[in-house]
Amino acid sequence: MARRTDGRLSPGTTISGEGVQALVEVMDRLRSPGGCPWDARQTHASLVPYALEEAYEVAEAIESGDSAAMREELGDLLLQVVFHARIAQDSPTDPFDLDDVAREITAKLVRRHPHVFDRAAPAVGAGGGSAAGVDLEDLHVQWDRIKGREKQRESVLDGIPAAQGALARGQKVLARARRAGIPAGGDLAQVALPLRSHGTDGAHGAGVEAWTEAEVGRRLLELVAAADLVGVDAESALRHAVRAVEIDVRAAEEVSRDQGPAIRPVDVVTMTPGEPTAAPRTERGSEDR
Repeated sequence: MARRTDGRLSPGTTISGEGVQALVEVMDRLRSPGGCPWDARQTHASLVPYALEEAYEVAEAIESGDSAAMREELGDLLLQVVFHARIAQDSPTDPFDLDDVAREITAKLVRRHPHVFDRAAPAVGAGGGSAAGVDLEDLHVQWDRIKGREKQRESVLDGIPAAQGALARGQKVLARARRAGIPAGGDLAQVALPLRSHGTDGAHGAGVEAWTEAEVGRRLLELVAAADLVGVDAESALRHAVRAVEIDVRAAEEVSRDQGPAIRPVDVVTMTPGEPTAAPRTERGSEDR
């Protein structure tokens, strides 16, 4: 793939796409008259369970480290994208195809990475405007700001999928609130402070920042085991707890809006790059698409 020396894609850049084109043609044949009756009957709604299943299978293949399995499962997931795009071509009101999908996500990636594609953009935090040395927390704040402006969101929590599992949703809610500088769940934001300062129990004396993925997983599993012992559904309990945090965050945003624009936590979507927030900067979390 040809690139400009400034890191941007050259105009007219192309990549080999014979495999993708062949998949599009096969999908078109299956959906067209004389093709497969099952494929022809499918709708966006009927394919939802398959998309979810394929996403889980991709995750499993990645975790197993099996490259062949990963290639196969990514293909199955790609099929879901191509399938939905082909169904959309038949829409009488808002048709689109795979190229439209690709163009839209390409434009979004460029738009939301000004530190990479726009050399005239202001610096991001102390690290500057280039990708190297930029603080990841500043990038997450910038991402939230750009996305909030694009989608005209009123809350930093807008756009988090309601159907997402409680654990993933809870982490996303807390991360969004943290980056916006909003106290989430009362004293919940303070939970980690004594762990950082004084360590944990005797068997695991390292502070929370030293926890490995295995340590976090073990402690989460301990909570699940405890919930099982007392007859509490862990997923339901966490879902209710996350919902309470969301209520707190939205209430804090409403209070701040009433107090005036100078201190609105939701200003995370309008602040200029490099402007500090109350959120601690750590290398965790992921960009929300």
